Amino acid sequence: MFLNYFALGVLVVVFLIIFYGIIILHDIPYLIAKSRNHPHADAIHVAGWVSLFTLHVIWPFLWIWATLYRADRGWGMQKQEASLEQLQQRVAELEHKLSGIKARSRE
Repeated sequence: MFLNYFALGVLVVVFLIIFYGIIILHDIPYLIAKSRNHPHADAIHVAGWVSLFTLHVIWPFLWIWATLYRADRGWGMQKQEASLEQLQQRVAELEHKLSGIKARSRE
């Protein structure tokens, strides 16, 4: 008789561990997003709960989405200053070419 109750207790404990483990697992992308000050942290949190109903299919995408953003560099994989300098240089080159085309058309 004791073993029956012990087995029932073990089953209940295992069920609770699995249940709360799944909840903690689905909050991992949200915790990552929250720690990185992600602008879409709330959407990631809700999508984590939705992934329970989609049989965890979207969970890896949530993890990727949460880890892509960093406050110091945004969404890119390089520093923002470098891309801004490249963009300014490109605009200057295009303005120079445009002024050359305008000068030729006046002649």
